[in-house]
Amino acid sequence: MKHSTPRRLATFSALGLTAALALTACASGSPGEAGGDDELTPVSLQLQWLPQGQFAGYFAAAEQGYFEEAGLDVEIIPSGGDIVPQDALSNGDVDYAIAWVPKVLGSIEAGANVTNIAQIFQRSGTLQVAWADSGIESVADFEGKKIGSWGFGNEWEIFAAMAEEGLDSTSVEIITQDFNMNAFLSGDIDAAQAMTYNEFAQVLETTNPDTGELYTEEDLNVISYEETVGAMLQDAIWADTERLESDEAYQETTVAFLKAVIKGWVYAAENPEEASQITIDAGSGWGPSHELWMVNETNKLIWPAPNGIGFIDETAYQNTVDAALSATNETGARLITEEPPASAWTNEYIEQALAELEEEGVDIYGESFAPIDVELLEGGN
Repeated sequence: MKHSTPRRLATFSALGLTAALALTACASGSPGEAGGDDELTPVSLQLQWLPQGQFAGYFAAAEQGYFEEAGLDVEIIPSGGDIVPQDALSNGDVDYAIAWVPKVLGSIEAGANVTNIAQIFQRSGTLQVAWADSGIESVADFEGKKIGSWGFGNEWEIFAAMAEEGLDSTSVEIITQDFNMNAFLSGDIDAAQAMTYNEFAQVLETTNPDTGELYTEEDLNVISYEETVGAMLQDAIWADTERLESDEAYQETTVAFLKAVIKGWVYAAENPEEASQITIDAGSGWGPSHELWMVNETNKLIWPAPNGIGFIDETAYQNTVDAALSATNETGARLITEEPPASAWTNEYIEQALAELEEEGVDIYGESFAPIDVELLEGGN
């Protein structure tokens, strides 16, 4: 598959998730199948976690009617860790999936036939968080320390950054960490894995027992993997490779789907408070201040987008591959052992979507994007 070759586009649309919006747009049946003139094309999107601000653009596209306008009836499927998105896609259970690039590269090497069609997150949001008096200010300082890692494919940035410093599990004690900051707050680990948009906020919305006030960023040393060679691309939209190559209806639906998604993320950038409420209404269990923080921090990973939202930067992609090739985990296992196939990514469909949206006057670059100030409240409430 070529990485950027224009194809012709037919106009489609999308409906959202659980919202029962009026089916008024016209389409041509489900992807790959003929349908009536009054039907929307059914599309299923597999998330990699539960509803939350990390996925605000998809829920906004549903709630704002962008999917429906594109001629699509989109079901957004959450996962509480019980569903591996790229496996669901590879097995033919869904039409598209959201997943981190390194995780899917491992699945591709294992036989999954999927393609990255849009790199939504342009920057890594992974952190390692330590106390300000810990002496841990860089990855080099991990030596002899207890370093938290979630595992489940989320750990490879840690190991790639450690490899660059000549560290491995013989010099660093890797501690399996739950998807929260409890072990860090209780002192069981020296530095915890955290996402900018989630676990980091969990610390800042916790009361410091010594002061009776919430912890602040001054209480912490924060290492951003985006600033290391371990930085890897994260949330991307994945499609079925074989269908992209052989199914014209799926190709057309893919462009229409991407256009609606981009509109959803533009809406989230311009209306973070409203997007936050949309994700709460969609089923997020987080409190309102935490949810707003999550949407705001997620926007920072997307905008500005110098090449257009979703465009896959080849250098960033290759850096992710190189980091994945260098990483060895605490058991001695490697994520990938060879360069992925050319079919692992393509800008073909996102370029079509971006070009059409730019003609329509949609801001696909977000050059004027500015995050808002979010005040975290205790417990994220």
